[in-house]
Amino acid sequence: MDKKEKRNFFQKIRDKYRFSVYRDESYEEVLNLRLSRMNVIAWGGIATLLFLGIVISIIVYTPVREFIPGYPDENTLKSSIRNKQRLDSLEIELNRRDMYLDNINRIISGEEPENYNNVRDTNQNYNDIKFTRSTEDSLMREYFREEEQFGINKDKKSETIGGISQMHFFAPVKGLVTNSFNSVGDHYGTDIVAAANEVVKATLAGTIIMATWTLETGWVIQIQHKNNLISIYKHNAELLKRVGDYVEVGEAIAIIGNSGELTTGPHLHFELWYNGIPLDPEDYISF
Repeated sequence: MDKKEKRNFFQKIRDKYRFSVYRDESYEEVLNLRLSRMNVIAWGGIATLLFLGIVISIIVYTPVREFIPGYPDENTLKSSIRNKQRLDSLEIELNRRDMYLDNINRIISGEEPENYNNVRDTNQNYNDIKFTRSTEDSLMREYFREEEQFGINKDKKSETIGGISQMHFFAPVKGLVTNSFNSVGDHYGTDIVAAANEVVKATLAGTIIMATWTLETGWVIQIQHKNNLISIYKHNAELLKRVGDYVEVGEAIAIIGNSGELTTGPHLHFELWYNGIPLDPEDYISF
């Protein structure tokens, strides 16, 4: 195509045309437009883009997308997530069964059984987790420590449940409460879901009296506080303290996890006991 042909082409699409509409009975002009092919192409493209944008918006932000063949509806998505969780739990149970049968075979053969109490997810490396304290966290820990040493809770009022309500508890983790305290249903604590590898902290200063593995609740750590108050932290992925260690309020004691047979996903099961009586943690702590 030479220059003359190119000039003729661009001139053609820029040439003006008149579009008129007349009334059939009286030949009265109703509409009169001056258009070029370039105008038609431009306005047609804009109209097409607007139409596509409206259609895409309707599909993305409204339930209309569920009518598209092959697109899963909300119930199907929930069912898929639920089935995935069940498959994960089933895989864990099968691994535990295989470990149990392996130990039975070892005992029958006269061999020493393996200790599987420390079985955990080998894909997770908790050694790289860095514990950092912000200025606000350090100030709050100092405030709690001073309250325990010099506060009015030193009197006899702190030896009652009413006195415990005056104590300042540090939230072990910040997250979403998925299962609250229910003594009727034998659920003596609060389940809190938090981010993966979240550090679990001591709610009050005290001494570690238990740090071990249990079949049902996985890695468990318990702290004895003053006034015969005990806090319990279950389903951890890793324990950072041993029995006999003294911990300050807000000090890291474990890493949130998904251990034990009774777990339903990564979370912390937190309990408070006073003189052998379970307390509702949500009455004293804001998670």
